[in-house]
Amino acid sequence: MKSWHYQKDISGCGLSGIINKNGERITGDSIICSIACQHDRGNGLGGGFAAYGIYPDFKDHYALHIMADNLDALHAAEGFLTQTVSIVHQEKIPTRPNKYITDPPILHRYFVEPVKEGDRICRWPGLSDDDYIVRVVMNVNRDIKGAYIFSSGKNMGAFKDVGFPEDIADFYRLDEYAGYIWTAHNRFPTNTPGWWGGAHPFTILDWSIVHNGEISSYGINKRYLEMFGYHCTLLTDTEVVAYLFDLIIRKHGLSIELACPNPPPTL
Repeated sequence: MKSWHYQKDISGCGLSGIINKNGERITGDSIICSIACQHDRGNGLGGGFAAYGIYPDFKDHYALHIMADNLDALHAAEGFLTQTVSIVHQEKIPTRPNKYITDPPILHRYFVEPVKEGDRICRWPGLSDDDYIVRVVMNVNRDIKGAYIFSSGKNMGAFKDVGFPEDIADFYRLDEYAGYIWTAHNRFPTNTPGWWGGAHPFTILDWSIVHNGEISSYGINKRYLEMFGYHCTLLTDTEVVAYLFDLIIRKHGLSIELACPNPPPTL
């Protein structure tokens, strides 16, 4: 009898994305199934999802997802938000128990808009709404110990933690959401820690990035971004990509084609 030896490739990370070109929202079931097929490309140290179109009732407001180590950190972050933005709605991010997701941080979301000059004292007058929210995100993540804004776009949200994607999806009840675009990631961290904030996707405003591989130029990109007010605090190299997209496309005006010059191979 011939014996077979199967080698497991643990080079790491799985990616999946779905977009409905007909403009119809689809539930999270499809993206959950697609990334679950890549279970063996992760090791349970990180995974996550991002979706656009999931907040139709607050589609014109920035949705700030916050993870906090403890109530003191959450209250500090919330206190900063009350001073800098108008909160139109806030709530806990709904979750359900999953035996594989342990010791989660406190998860909360706020639907906000920048304080307008004349409404009350504006912390940063003269900024565009997008620049204002970026400033809010960077200040919380840099200055408030134990609190991180990990999603800040309009009508979209990121959901991530330490675990395998299918368990993360169950924990966040993503089968109850519907959106036009979904991305998912299964992480196999090699040179950075596996922790909730370091899981993919990385987002800023409406940009959401998932990545397979290593950003060897992380250090120089991090220092470059700091000159423009971006601060990398989530301890994973891919964080720079989300901020670079925001900088070179939204602020510097480069086209998508110039920002992503390499087309996919022709089959």
